[in-house]
Amino acid sequence: MTFDYFYNRQSEMYNFIRLPMVLMKDEIFEGISIEAKVLYSYMLNRMGLSYKNGWIDEDGKVFIYYTMDSIKEQFNCANDKALKIMNELDTKSEIGLIEKKRQGLGKPNKKDMTREI
Repeated sequence: MTFDYFYNRQSEMYNFIRLPMVLMKDEIFEGISIEAKVLYSYMLNRMGLSYKNGWIDEDGKVFIYYTMDSIKEQFNCANDKALKIMNELDTKSEIGLIEKKRQGLGKPNKKDMTREI
C-alpha cells in the first residue's frame, strides 16, 4: 500500500486548535460570541509556544502576545470588530478569561490567561 504525499497547503490540513467544551456548555459562557470562543482557542494554542520562549512573568504566569493585527487577519475583520471580540474575554469588560497588560512604547500588550477553565 502506498500513500500520497502532502502538497503545498495540504500540509496544514491537520493543524488544529482546541475549543474547550466548557466554553460551549457552561452557562457562564453563554453570552460570549463564537468568535470570542474561537479567539480564546487560538490564544490557548499559543500558550505552549510562549512557555518554550520563556515568556513567564514575575509571578510564574505564562503570557502571550496577540496583536490586534493578528486578530484582524485571522478573523478577516476591521479594527472595531477585533476589539469587540478581544474585549469579550477581558477581565475589565466582560467574562475575565484574559488579562491585558499594557507595555507602552509602541509594544504589544501582554495577555495573561487568567482562568483555568
